[in-house]
Amino acid sequence: MPVETPRLILREMTQHDRPQLSAILQDEETMAAYEGAFDDTMVDVWLERMLTRYQEDGFGLWAVVLRETGEMIGQCGLTRQHIMNEDVIEVGYLFNRSFWHQGFAIEAASACRDYAFESLTIDRLYAQIRDTNIASMNVAIRLGMTVRGRFVKHYRGVDMPHLAFALDRFA
Repeated sequence: MPVETPRLILREMTQHDRPQLSAILQDEETMAAYEGAFDDTMVDVWLERMLTRYQEDGFGLWAVVLRETGEMIGQCGLTRQHIMNEDVIEVGYLFNRSFWHQGFAIEAASACRDYAFESLTIDRLYAQIRDTNIASMNVAIRLGMTVRGRFVKHYRGVDMPHLAFALDRFA
């Protein structure tokens, strides 16, 4: 840690990243898969959960920073999740909408996939994706993941069908 790619640096978020994090989490279109934008309290809880994950797990969703400008444009990283009755490591990604369709999600997620397999030496990496989120599915497919199952998450008062994508280290 940090994880680096040709265009990006992935590092732990800090309280100083809150404005950029808010720009992502409080955008209605970006947060459609989460049933809409977060309020200020939800952003604070999200950031605190990541800071706790760094301390407890040694990883979490990291700030994705453009090398060229130093600007935080998204978050991508690894989290512990419970998917289809199994405790797993998941790669997640969420970017500021103004940086969509430029290859940043696949670049960051690929680096996280490699980190998971090489540094954490896990055997399988997951991505849980709401069944309406085609863009995130495309990133998972480009990572080499395939659908391993379906499940429903109950979040913000809504039952949300999800697909469990996964990739095996020795596939």
